Amino acid sequence: MIRKFAALIMAVGLCGAAAAQDAKLNIATVDMQQLFKEYHRTNEAQKNINVERARIQKENNERLARIRELDTELQNMRKQLDDPSISDSKKQSVYREWQMKQNEGIALDRERREFLQRRNQALNEKMVQRMKGILEEIRKLVEEEAKKEDYDYVFDKSGMSTSQVPFLLYTKDATDITAVLLEDLNKDAPEDSGTEEEATEPAPAEGATE
Repeated sequence: MIRKFAALIMAVGLCGAAAAQDAKLNIATVDMQQLFKEYHRTNEAQKNINVERARIQKENNERLARIRELDTELQNMRKQLDDPSISDSKKQSVYREWQMKQNEGIALDRERREFLQRRNQALNEKMVQRMKGILEEIRKLVEEEAKKEDYDYVFDKSGMSTSQVPFLLYTKDATDITAVLLEDLNKDAPEDSGTEEEATEPAPAEGATE
């Protein structure tokens, strides 16, 4: 009787273990930050943005050169106005010209600043939209991989809280699918795409905020 009862308990235990095994979640992790940085399209987008940023800076420098020329002319005129050997009538003429050039310089510098602000803002908005598109493309690929491999959950192990503490502190028996996804993302990458380079936003060029 006792042996029968023990056999019954064992059978129930085995059934419970099997049920727990069936209920085990299939979990994967992915480093979204790594995928984003090492995706060849991210690097291509950053290179294009750098080219556009350099073009903006070139035009800004050209505008600055004209303003500096005016400043030199104004300094020379100021010397004439302070020269006691120059007649009053000549000084009046020089002063009128000095005022005109000063107003021209002020207007040119205002236009330059507005140009720089407008173009940089447009470029930043364009960059944000490009990066959002790339992130959405990566997210869809993660979702497709999760469905294909029948994962219940996929956690981003690079995610950080506002206190800079990782959201994902520990996972048991989780599969890291970062390498698989990265290979898929870069399967059509050009040979010189430089996918291993870290895609970071470049520092503003010198004189960009003048």
